Amino acid sequence: LGEELAKDLSKLQDNLTPFDKTEVRNIIEQEMGIKIEECFSEFTWEPVAAASIAQVHFAVTQEGEEVAVKVLRPNIERAFTKDIALFLWIATFLEHSRPEIRRLKPIEVVEIFEETVRLEMDFRLEAAAAQELAENFASDNDFKVPNIDWRRTSGRVLTMERISGIAIDERDAIIQAGHDPDKILIRAATSLFKQVFRDGFFHADQHPGNLFVGKDGEIIAVDFGIMGRID
Repeated sequence: LGEELAKDLSKLQDNLTPFDKTEVRNIIEQEMGIKIEECFSEFTWEPVAAASIAQVHFAVTQEGEEVAVKVLRPNIERAFTKDIALFLWIATFLEHSRPEIRRLKPIEVVEIFEETVRLEMDFRLEAAAAQELAENFASDNDFKVPNIDWRRTSGRVLTMERISGIAIDERDAIIQAGHDPDKILIRAATSLFKQVFRDGFFHADQHPGNLFVGKDGEIIAVDFGIMGRID
């Protein structure tokens, strides 16, 4: 892709313009059916990350547990449907006007993309994927998946254990924390190999916004909206 385009695309990981407090409150209260104060004793309105389809807020539950709350962007489903219609129109036009492009299957590519993102926008599926991945690594101390708070999770709101760590692409910070980058790389690669070759169920969105290094050097994954299976 080239360095310039890669840098621009990296902004989609967690650095988009956030939506405001009123919309966050409305979505959570509509999904939970109660006031936000009845869900959380503390709620940080400033998001810690704002990505393409959702943003994340830190909160504390009424039971005193520190959590991260992922909230779907308002009207994202409508915007996505509009964009997909445009993509399909372009793909169809290309297949009819440029026969040599048909071998790249542009219509099929758009359809697969549509299916993947529609699944990603249902946080109940993401929560189930996170739990399955966590069960696969229950006895592995080198790879961690945050626990899901099912009582505060719905189709448009996902609540999970709050994690702390260093983004996996922040090499200087990893070294400063006392970790060997080579060992971190081995752990990250090994965890992916276990997912693919041992379990046949893997995290399919492993960009630096979704992988962190914990205090003991363990790899911590977040955002389980896009997963893959191999039989």
